[in-house]
Amino acid sequence: MKRLEDNQLTDLEQMSGISRRRFISAGALCGAAMFLGGNLLSRSALAVGSANSTLLGFDSIASATTDTITLPAGYKSSVLISWGQPLAANGPAFDPTSKDSAAAHEVQFGDNNDGMSFFPFADDENRALMAINNEYTNYQYLLDHAGLPQSAEEVHKALASEGVSVIEVQRLDGKWQFVQGSKYNRRIHGNTPISVSGPAAGHDWLKTADDRTGKHVLGTFQNCSNGKTPWGTYLTCEENFDDCFGSTDPAQQFDAAQVRYGASITGDGNDWHLHNPRFDMAKNPNEFNRHGWIVEIDPFDPQSTPIKRTALGRFKHENAAFTETKDGRAVVYMGDDERGEFIYKFISKDKIKRGQGPDAIKHNRHILDQGTLYVARFDAGDKNPNLPKGHGRWVELSFGKNGLDASNGFNSQAEVLIHARLAASTVAATRMDRPEWLVVSPKDGKVYCTLTNNVKRGQTDQPVNGPNPRANNIYGQILRWREANDDHASTAFTWDLFVVAGNPVVHAGQPAAGSTNITPQNMFNSPDGLSFDDAGRLWIQTDGDSSNAGDFAGMGNNQMLCADPDTGEIRRFMVGPVGCEVTGIAFAPDQRTMFVGIQHPGEKGGSSFPEHLPNGKPRSSVMVITREDGGIIGA
Repeated sequence: MKRLEDNQLTDLEQMSGISRRRFISAGALCGAAMFLGGNLLSRSALAVGSANSTLLGFDSIASATTDTITLPAGYKSSVLISWGQPLAANGPAFDPTSKDSAAAHEVQFGDNNDGMSFFPFADDENRALMAINNEYTNYQYLLDHAGLPQSAEEVHKALASEGVSVIEVQRLDGKWQFVQGSKYNRRIHGNTPISVSGPAAGHDWLKTADDRTGKHVLGTFQNCSNGKTPWGTYLTCEENFDDCFGSTDPAQQFDAAQVRYGASITGDGNDWHLHNPRFDMAKNPNEFNRHGWIVEIDPFDPQSTPIKRTALGRFKHENAAFTETKDGRAVVYMGDDERGEFIYKFISKDKIKRGQGPDAIKHNRHILDQGTLYVARFDAGDKNPNLPKGHGRWVELSFGKNGLDASNGFNSQAEVLIHARLAASTVAATRMDRPEWLVVSPKDGKVYCTLTNNVKRGQTDQPVNGPNPRANNIYGQILRWREANDDHASTAFTWDLFVVAGNPVVHAGQPAAGSTNITPQNMFNSPDGLSFDDAGRLWIQTDGDSSNAGDFAGMGNNQMLCADPDTGEIRRFMVGPVGCEVTGIAFAPDQRTMFVGIQHPGEKGGSSFPEHLPNGKPRSSVMVITREDGGIIGA
């Protein structure tokens, strides 16, 4: 039978008023409902009734547990670049024995790629740069003994594997490919010199014996997601930096701020402090304060020094969603990815200057150094058991306002920013279910945020409330809000939940089954990555429990889904290989190529992705997704 194009209908479909795709989806849903029990019939019927999206042009695929990339019919994938691939033309090749040096990793593509952005050349539509985060490293694959670092060299090797990779890509014969040997290829890793700017720069809490100015830091690491500015720079976000610090003094007592930011004697599975004094809080306690920031990088200038922008606050940054106020000032939405932490918004003092001339570039490059940081406070909402909604407001985090003064332990704006978590608690911001990625809709300006999960929700210090509607939240939800007057400068907003994830196969009824736009055909847990394409499709990536058992039975490996924000319909688009997280997403300008990150395949063993060789070593990779007919992704 001749394959139908996306915009074609048979005579029968035209007469019946239902598309072939919707007919197949309806049959699958009804069949599943009959097989799994009557309690799913109403949920499936509702899903079929709302399956009228004109945005989603593919059939939802089944969950999977295979060690490969699974996509809808008509789509294909290939590897753009993998961990350990040399960036220079004659650089050291990946060593599968794990006996290579730290120096080699400093000039190879980093490990565990996460958030990424695509920067096209202004004068050549077939060339672009990509800046790609490298969040952490898996010691069972990095080190030949497969254990924690046991020497300064092995710590150096771990630092070399994290940070950011900047690479050139080129479109040849219609396909985007990595350009090995490009002059733009570079690594920014855990030992790269980085400047510090903004209100906290030079503060005593940022000074160390090696940097008595408090303005020069070595390295960025634990880089999770990202942001992209209209002036062509990349924002990389330092997340779980506390995991890299410990103390050689078993009796060391940490102050309240250090404890709030995760300081501990043992660290969390890295042991860097045992072999590198920079990470030993008994010797260098202020080094701890020099991480947990957003770092701005110019991908087009390989000689430029990255800059930590302290005006955006210090916490476990997940990503940085960039937009503008109606009067042209920069806005950055941010989440602090830990149970019970907060959602923030930064608004610049100055307006963005348009154009690419020297004056505009000079002005914009430091626009993130001055402005106002806010934190979100949500009301209890309307208690709707399906998708609640309510109101909220942004509370200013400025020294001398809202109790942020010496009486509460703050003596300057620098201290408010270094201890942003404590400042947010002081103003009674709403504790959230692990805020991860945030994105702004290109169609209506609404902001979406993944609240990935929170097993502590419902305990005394984290009660069930408003946008966090479930105790022991193992599945997560996606929150959205609309700023008053559709202006991102507003301090008031209305919110609702776009979806509450769950498992309607295992659980009957809310809250564990999820909201009514969750069905057996699209169920997932722990939403994490988010992105909008130009048409307004919302792409959802997961980093959750892939055991495919118990509460997570039927969900399979981690995945990527696509949603219509207007109808609420969600379809599964991709399933990743065994043990991976699906994270990081970017689009070529023509929307005909999607770049997706596959992080830590085989994290618990059982994978050789992407090589699929006997005893192969799994490698995090950036994948290229295209349609076989060359069409727009998702359409």
